Amino acid sequence: MRVLVLGGTTEAGMLARALRGDDRFDVTLSLAGVTRAPRIDPGVATRVGGFGGAEGLAEWLRVQRIEAVVDATHPFAMRIGRNAVLACVSQGVALLRVARPAWQPVAGDRWTMFPDMTAAAAALGTDPRRVLLTIGVKDLAPFREHPQHDYIVRSVDAPPSDRLPPRCALITARGPFALDDEMTLLSHHRVEVIVTKNSGGEATAAKLEAARMLGLDVLMVDRPHAQGETSPRVADWQHALTWLEQCHQRAVTRRSV
Repeated sequence: MRVLVLGGTTEAGMLARALRGDDRFDVTLSLAGVTRAPRIDPGVATRVGGFGGAEGLAEWLRVQRIEAVVDATHPFAMRIGRNAVLACVSQGVALLRVARPAWQPVAGDRWTMFPDMTAAAAALGTDPRRVLLTIGVKDLAPFREHPQHDYIVRSVDAPPSDRLPPRCALITARGPFALDDEMTLLSHHRVEVIVTKNSGGEATAAKLEAARMLGLDVLMVDRPHAQGETSPRVADWQHALTWLEQCHQRAVTRRSV
């Protein structure tokens, strides 16, 4: 069975590696190419770059004779998710979404939820604060409208200088991050508030525990909600593997009839 895994997340990498060497599957892992040096497993067939929208993805599925797609992209990667739905419907290809659970506040957390980054930036207020931004390169623009704050921006890649807010310190780093390291970072930079996305997962969750221990405010941007999506969903790569095994078994059964 020829399978496309839309990746860029820990879950996608784990699934692709689990399928590596399994004679039942011929797997391609697709990475959007957002980061300059993506982690590529030499044992996994990988393509880097976009498809050219839903129509381009549909054509790629047709040419490559893909039978199943697993969308394991980031919870905030809405465009590729919509394109995957449209492309798979047009080609009659089975589609599964791996949607890792969102983070949930616990006792001691000082979270405030926001629908988007613009609202979170405005909520920082007029008085200067020391703010850690762990939001990705594409979402920095709203903070340039609030130059009174001191920002610490952590990103996998260094953003172009014209995207950074003023009074900014840049940290380039890739998770997972340990709790002790997050405590040191927050204390060293005298961070007062963290702005982040509700991405879920373990790789970057330690900052939330550190914020709780230090009594820091967290401005949490909620996930966008897909409208009208009916594709099946699972919470982790293990359930995605089970789904693929079931797809394979059904295909074998059809061929034997």
